[in-house]
Amino acid sequence: MMMPTAVEAARKAGKILKDHLGRIQEISHKGEIDLVTNVDKLSERSIVETIKALYPDHQILAEEGEHNSETSSEYKWLIDPLDGTTNYIHGLPYFCVSIALEKRGELILGVVYDPMHEELFTAEKGQGAFLNQKPITVSGVEELEKSLLVTGFPPSIWQDHGKSFEHFKNFTVRCQGVRRLGSAAIDLCYVAAGRLEAFWERGLKPWDMAAGALLVKEAGGHVTDFRGQDFDPYQGEILASNGKIHKVMQEVLALAEEKM
Repeated sequence: MMMPTAVEAARKAGKILKDHLGRIQEISHKGEIDLVTNVDKLSERSIVETIKALYPDHQILAEEGEHNSETSSEYKWLIDPLDGTTNYIHGLPYFCVSIALEKRGELILGVVYDPMHEELFTAEKGQGAFLNQKPITVSGVEELEKSLLVTGFPPSIWQDHGKSFEHFKNFTVRCQGVRRLGSAAIDLCYVAAGRLEAFWERGLKPWDMAAGALLVKEAGGHVTDFRGQDFDPYQGEILASNGKIHKVMQEVLALAEEKM
């Protein structure tokens, strides 16, 4: 029942995003360049109401935080009601809803819905990854030089001493291209679907990464931190790849880490 609930919640929220695109009534700042709109809040409320209707005792950890709850339940939902808010504000159709579920701290379910392209990515632990109910797998590219990568920059980029730009430069001269698209959840889904070979970013929140990370794993990819340690969505750092270029990705990331 939990996957149908997550899908229902994601689709309802996605409709809200689509219906309100170009009709934002309120924009506020959580940081210098970290934005939130009234639509983020409407979407989050819809998701939480859908989940709570069936699972009133479950814990909630959502980006806007208005409905967050800590209970004794072993289940926790990680919710990003609008991943790609800046894109959304500018009318750029690259944003999504991201919903993940933990059981006793382990990711067991992930749903990412892109309403503009009507793409629904789903995964359950041990059950594989799917796009619109069809199985997906990571790409078979084995060389960094033949890879297309994607990354993002954190809102606090001016505080990272140039590391994000250094990483970007180091990869750009070693691969076919690096994209910067503005939605970590979709970036991860594209790695899971084999459209991109790898994604890296730091400064992320659990709701940004959780669902997408599970999708990459279930699609046959590999997910760690920059140093190859076990992925932890609460540590804010992720390297997700098709697995075949993971080690060399770590080596390139280490260049900037050691230099700075």
